[in-house]
Amino acid sequence: MIRTLAPERPAYLRAVRASAWYDLVVTAGFATPWTYALVHDALSSSGNALGLGALPELDPVQTLYANLMGSVVVVWAVLRIVRPLPVHGLLDGIARTLFAAWQAYALAHGAMRLLWLFFGVEVMFGLVQLVPWWRNGNMPWWRNRNTNPLDTAAGPAAGHPLPTEGR
Repeated sequence: MIRTLAPERPAYLRAVRASAWYDLVVTAGFATPWTYALVHDALSSSGNALGLGALPELDPVQTLYANLMGSVVVVWAVLRIVRPLPVHGLLDGIARTLFAAWQAYALAHGAMRLLWLFFGVEVMFGLVQLVPWWRNGNMPWWRNRNTNPLDTAAGPAAGHPLPTEGR
């Protein structure tokens, strides 16, 4: 039997942090128009050299979307590096499921095959961060009112509403 990490264990938080470092390294170049032009050229050259295809010609709208994605992912990665929490792994796993779905959609519609490498990493980190929630009986957390996926104190002082039970 494969032993998975429990979300409350330090090893799980190391996995959350490792996925964040991967995101930071891979997406930092997408965060500005100047660095994205370099990344675009490098990905296209690599794809052509490996026979996996190239990206479409660079245009302002593609650059805008790459920069938006890169900026958000860089900020999200820094948060998970500086303050990894179990809920960050859960949310990142959900986000990776969405990213993998859209990557699969793009691949099915003719995107460069170099995308398969990124797809594989998305699926792997998604599984590493989501499976422990299911295997340890923590999912879905909304069915178990005793589970706090935020791993924080509850109440207005902590920025969370008080439970409505017993009012």
